[in-house]
Amino acid sequence: MSLPDPLPIQPLTFPFDLTIEDLPGSKSLTNRALLLAALADGKSTLTGVLFSDDSRVMLDALARLGFNLQIDESSRTVTITGQGGRLPVDSAELFLGNAGTATRFLTAACCLGQGPYTIDGIPRMRERPIGELVNPLRQLGANIQYNLNENCPPITISAESIASSSLSMAPTLSSQFISALLQIAPCLPEGLVINFKGPITSLPYVKMTLRLMQAFGAQIKHDSDYRSIKIIHTNSYQPQSLHIEPDASNASYFLAAAALSPGSHLKISGLGSDSLQGDVRFVNVLQEMGAAVSITPNTIDITGPPQLAGIDINLNDMPDMAQTLAVIALFAAGPTTIRDIGNLRVKETDRLAALHNELSKLGAAVEIAGDDLHIIPPRLPTDGAGGRNVLPEADIDTYDDHRMAMSFAVAALNSPGIRINDPACVNKTFPDFFQYLNRLR
Repeated sequence: MSLPDPLPIQPLTFPFDLTIEDLPGSKSLTNRALLLAALADGKSTLTGVLFSDDSRVMLDALARLGFNLQIDESSRTVTITGQGGRLPVDSAELFLGNAGTATRFLTAACCLGQGPYTIDGIPRMRERPIGELVNPLRQLGANIQYNLNENCPPITISAESIASSSLSMAPTLSSQFISALLQIAPCLPEGLVINFKGPITSLPYVKMTLRLMQAFGAQIKHDSDYRSIKIIHTNSYQPQSLHIEPDASNASYFLAAAALSPGSHLKISGLGSDSLQGDVRFVNVLQEMGAAVSITPNTIDITGPPQLAGIDINLNDMPDMAQTLAVIALFAAGPTTIRDIGNLRVKETDRLAALHNELSKLGAAVEIAGDDLHIIPPRLPTDGAGGRNVLPEADIDTYDDHRMAMSFAVAALNSPGIRINDPACVNKTFPDFFQYLNRLR
């Protein structure tokens, strides 16, 4: 669907009462499941698959690596015939755009092949550091070369046998580096043991990876705080029929919209306390700010209060929720501080800088102090009718970052005159986002 650019979004004029039962599948789970199915020994069928720019990049890359894929977008189904931990082709050139998960996961996966495999992306991807994955892969015996700049793609993997089975790792900028290593571990000759010298960044994402690996038959041992993780050698994964649950990160925008709209009620089905995704806990953040929340193993209910309160919170475990919370902070009573989110600097854009710029346009006082973001909401006039805060009119720049577009669309629902530049950037993870947003009306 073609969207005007910039895209004007009309504010909500009354509370809504809505149930969403068909939220698209999780990007994080989709790309992990696609890779694990490819590394399994036999045919896997995945349902509820997300079809977006990022998942299509992964599907295209797996096809280029020689895997047999049967894709039915209308039913959100993909069937993959895995090759027992092997790559079908002995060389490939993979262009992965700005898809961070695909880039990190396939860098590790290509070390299982016979090489050479080249991995590249758009100019922004060539700025996103990957050394914290390349270095441990080299320690395991992989031959990986940087083709342009040290520490960043493009890279060439001349796959050779993995000689080592253990790593000692300091905390990394991204949990995806750890997930990439873990996902290939059952296919390594002696499995893999990783001992961590500090806490794991975004630990819920690593837990999600491990739980999905177990669903595909991986044998895993770890201590209580995940400072040591051992993956047993099984040669490959077991093929599975697996349903991908809805995307908890994308659900956050609708949960936030309900929390900001006094008296509005939203129910999301298919997502709840049994979720594999750590970002489902964002609903607890909204509850702490004053929203009425009820959660079951498979549903989330939220009702907007008269006013949300500012909050001081560490979001290192949920960095993708920082932009959503930062936008909510515009309308909260009192300041909000979001701590320990320095890894936002190496996402699709420098998200800390982008948030500073766009929140400031809307009248907030914003300060970046180290890895913390401080937001003082503007003293706002109200619209006189419903008492809704009115932000300054603004065109919001999105920096080719889907989460900038989706989070600031929540602000536009609550104040007139806010337009979203380059709205099509949501295609990265949620092509139908604005159609879903219109359901709130």
